Amino acid sequence: MTTQSSPYPRVEFLINSFTDWLKHRRELNEMRLMDRGDFDRIAADLEISPGDLDELVRRGPHASDELPQLLKALQIDEASLERTHPLVLRDMERVCALCGHKARCDRDLAAGTAPEYFSSYCANEPTIRQLEKTSK
Repeated sequence: MTTQSSPYPRVEFLINSFTDWLKHRRELNEMRLMDRGDFDRIAADLEISPGDLDELVRRGPHASDELPQLLKALQIDEASLERTHPLVLRDMERVCALCGHKARCDRDLAAGTAPEYFSSYCANEPTIRQLEKTSK
């Protein structure tokens, strides 16, 4: 007799999703309670605008989950990029997190067509093209 790792995967998914949502709501509340000067200093330390920081926090910790998938689809080694160009990768994560084309990107990634179509909507496209040029 074998046992499944999760007898109710849908229930577990819903519970985890709700837990993540609650955690994110707490983080947003903490951000609202933060002194504006402290918030602006954090943004400056991260070298992004306070508006971008605010939006990144609102979008949550999974806002740039598409980037590793896109890099893999394009056969760009994320670990190597992290070692050689960490600031470029961080900026690409910021750009991805703030992207307004998530649904299209997700569809292309799922269908395996991202390498064909990403250049028509991905704000990271110029950076990716430059990376491809320098890696040759």
